Amino acid sequence: MNIKNFVLLAVKDYKIELSEEQLDQLQKYFELLVSWNEKINLTAITEPNEVAVKHFADSLSVFNYVDFQKGASVIDVGTGAGFPGLVLKIARPDIKLTLLDSLNKRLKFLDEVLNTLGLEAELVHARAEEGGQIIDLRECYDFAVSRAVARLNVLCEYCLPYVRLSGKFIAFKGGEADEEIKSASKAIQALGGKKTDVLYFELPENSGSRTLVVIEKVQPTPDKYPRQNGKIKAKPL
Repeated sequence: MNIKNFVLLAVKDYKIELSEEQLDQLQKYFELLVSWNEKINLTAITEPNEVAVKHFADSLSVFNYVDFQKGASVIDVGTGAGFPGLVLKIARPDIKLTLLDSLNKRLKFLDEVLNTLGLEAELVHARAEEGGQIIDLRECYDFAVSRAVARLNVLCEYCLPYVRLSGKFIAFKGGEADEEIKSASKAIQALGGKKTDVLYFELPENSGSRTLVVIEKVQPTPDKYPRQNGKIKAKPL
């Protein structure tokens, strides 16, 4: 199944332009996603038009609003099947990418995708709250990104510890995120962040509303964060 025309249609009004080589890489990524999805649960979305919009175009939407400097270091926290991080790497191969996930079988899938596409990224097998306490990962990245389904206050505790001072955490959220954003203000401040942008947009093909929340790191994250997962869930900030 060819996905390239669906991708071109989905991103026709985007700021990012994809070469034929990059479209070929997205095609191979899609084929591996569908193949591996028969063995392990990677995504409920497998139709080419839906993958093009809800995975690929959704991931690439960040380039419409946020400037990633050349050679920026990016960590995708709880990357799952590689969204958004691996799609960003395909579109911007200069990015220095780290993909972090708690399930090793997902990382094996991502390793095959990277090898097939001829791309390089660091793969880290760790829970988000564990990785945030690792000295080689903590406050080391220009950007942390995540499409994980956790509420924003929890997601900030998972992700902001990875971001260096003046770097940014970008959370990919659904269209109804206003209450969630408001209730996360205490957590953002406690973790050294400052909300800088809330960006609303519609996915192509009437595929739903989305929100990007951009949080700048303005103070170091206190050493006690992130806490253990049980404490995060029992008493979220």
